[in-house]
Amino acid sequence: MRVLIIGYGVQGKKRREVAGDDVVGIVDPVAPEAQYRHLEDVSRDAYDIALLSVPDEEKGALLNILLSAKKPTLVEKPLLFKTKEAEKNLLALSKETLCYTAYNHRFEPHVQKIQTLLQEKAIGKVYALHLFYGNGTAANVRASNWRDQGLGVVKDLGSHLLDMLLYWDPHFRERQFSRVVHNCFENKAPDHAILQSTGSPYAHLTMMLVSWQNTFTVDIWGEKGSIHLNGLCKWGPSVLTLRHRVLPSGKPTAETWRLEEPDNSWAAEYRHFLSLIKTKSSNTLNDVWIEKQLC
Repeated sequence: MRVLIIGYGVQGKKRREVAGDDVVGIVDPVAPEAQYRHLEDVSRDAYDIALLSVPDEEKGALLNILLSAKKPTLVEKPLLFKTKEAEKNLLALSKETLCYTAYNHRFEPHVQKIQTLLQEKAIGKVYALHLFYGNGTAANVRASNWRDQGLGVVKDLGSHLLDMLLYWDPHFRERQFSRVVHNCFENKAPDHAILQSTGSPYAHLTMMLVSWQNTFTVDIWGEKGSIHLNGLCKWGPSVLTLRHRVLPSGKPTAETWRLEEPDNSWAAEYRHFLSLIKTKSSNTLNDVWIEKQLC
């Protein structure tokens, strides 16, 4: 597959690294490494698939061009439609050509292990989930030409957490989240927020850009025990604990898995994207649900 990278910022460079020799061109209006300044400068015959890493407001128009040209495309999260007409148009296009919105945390080994444990009902009926995702990038976001606006951390980190819930349990697509807290401590757009859904199981999601220690935690409680994740491989180490309830109120037994390894989620996601091209298995319906929860 001949890959075209569109957008050569932080994410585009990560995509370029994992795509390796598949890359035949880079499109970016300012990056010195780019061979093209605009997508229209590239012949449609010069590439087979596209990796799209551009600001949110540019995604819709570029996806229309790429999908209409039958170019399977991976687009960075989140994918927001903004209007019903745009949503309807993109959903129609994505039925004919693969449109895959990238959420690389699905490919974290311990995130995948949690899915397995839940499918195996290792903790029985799930009562509640608490997810926390924090970093200290408030100043970086504030200095950006386009990131410190709109939904802020809610779309940046909150979209990851919502997608993770769908990955673990597709039934969350039937649920509705509300934003119960949003703060602008240092930024114009929210840099701290809490989303929650009061159904069963209860779900509480916290995201922030003013967590000076990078932090990712998952706590899931159920009738037979609990699951706890601390850390992502990109920050290392990542520690996953499964606790088995001892009735009526004894000290639980525990199994623990610890990982200290490079972040391979980007490469794994790229391989997954390639595997979907023949099946045209777009995930845009997930984007429809995520957008409703964010807004």
